[in-house]
Amino acid sequence: MKRAAIVGAGIGGLTSALLLNRQGWDVTVYERGTRVGGRIGYEQNGEYRIDQGPTIVLLPDMLHGILEEAGVDRSKVELLRCDPLYRVHYSSGRVMTKMTDRRQQAEEIERLFPGESRGFTKFMKDMDTLFPAGRSAFLERAFPRKRDFFTPSLLSLMGRLRAHKSVRKAVGDYFHHEELLDAYSLQSLYIGGSPFGTPGIYSLLPYAEHEYGIWMVKGGYAALPSILESELIARGGRVVLNTEVTGLRIQDGVCQGVETAAGAEEVNAVIYNGDFPHLKGLLGNMPEAAVKKKPYRPSSGCVLIYVGVDKTWEDAATHQFFLPPSLDASLREVFNQRRIPAKSSFYVFNPVAVDESAAPAGHSVLYFLIPVPDAEGVDWSTESDALADRVLEEAEQRGFPGLRAAIRWKKVRTPADAERDGLYGGGSFGIAPILFQSGVYRPQPKPFPAIRGLYAAGASVHPGGGVPIVMQSARMAVNLLMKEMGT
Repeated sequence: MKRAAIVGAGIGGLTSALLLNRQGWDVTVYERGTRVGGRIGYEQNGEYRIDQGPTIVLLPDMLHGILEEAGVDRSKVELLRCDPLYRVHYSSGRVMTKMTDRRQQAEEIERLFPGESRGFTKFMKDMDTLFPAGRSAFLERAFPRKRDFFTPSLLSLMGRLRAHKSVRKAVGDYFHHEELLDAYSLQSLYIGGSPFGTPGIYSLLPYAEHEYGIWMVKGGYAALPSILESELIARGGRVVLNTEVTGLRIQDGVCQGVETAAGAEEVNAVIYNGDFPHLKGLLGNMPEAAVKKKPYRPSSGCVLIYVGVDKTWEDAATHQFFLPPSLDASLREVFNQRRIPAKSSFYVFNPVAVDESAAPAGHSVLYFLIPVPDAEGVDWSTESDALADRVLEEAEQRGFPGLRAAIRWKKVRTPADAERDGLYGGGSFGIAPILFQSGVYRPQPKPFPAIRGLYAAGASVHPGGGVPIVMQSARMAVNLLMKEMGT
């Protein structure tokens, strides 16, 4: 039986392990931390428990499809539809509701922004063709060589997807009002990118929201890793916690094993699931020419506020975005000037809106996410508490009356905490999804063509961030591994 080592028990590592296990491989997952899941975990205090990281489920069929391919029945991961998708609260006082139904959404846009519904209808019609093509071309294939990417058909598709423009300028071909541009470009924040710095190809994201819906995992996204871990162990796989892989054994262009404090283990293949820029530290005396010299740019960071409150809000949606007077100006301060703006945008996750079991009866758990610079250059020990206080006060004024007096538990997490946990640069989403870190320019599931038996999966690996997309990177890595190993 062939043996594989998975470095890191994030969602990419666990998915890789299950896919390989189903192909008859003997799989061991090494995790330096005390639990599986990586970015996906719980923050908890007594009866209050909420997701630490990802909350929004996009592309549910991709998530369930890959799980089924890995031998996990979709009934084990229950998804709850969020309808409405979410609400966008503007500083003008206007509130726009995002919905799945196209006719209803067009009516909502026309109500708030007269004359703009035609742009929405055209956007969805154009993307009906472009999304399947983009999904097949960019989300479901790897680019081991530059020439695999720069083909006439792919370059033509990139042009139609406006890859040469930013997301904000790409959706500007359909919408004119600044607030609508905000609503159809803020999705770049899901993957740690700015609307003005992320390629227009990511306009696939707002389309996917309407077409496939927004969902949440019952019990929280953090329920998923333990489900996958239990499945792997039940099928004979191994998960070794509190064990850091300190090096890879590479000889004559072949990855032959991993090294830990307990010694070395020989394997036939390794899949790396840490943040990709950290892989360089495990390569030992690999030729310098084969390793990227210029540092990767990390994604944006987040300040996250978790609260438990003895109160519920009847009309509060599961997902809500609160925008400042100028989202563009605020995010330029974050991404270009690398500072915390005086007026921040923030996202609120309120799971009890669709999952009453998410908190004790009559109580809520809430999660506030504020886009901020990564870990470098900000003194998070002094800045984070003041920022959290401002956001909670604003949330109370704009959508959650009585919030602060009802708080019974609060915890704040910063990019410095994320960096200590191993997230590259303290960015919450891997490396940034800028043009020259996307597609063929992003680390590939087989990152070093000259090394046989070494693969990668995760948020910093093509095709990118977001849980189903990370699972897709794991699927790509395993498919390449099986092809290369001749099994």
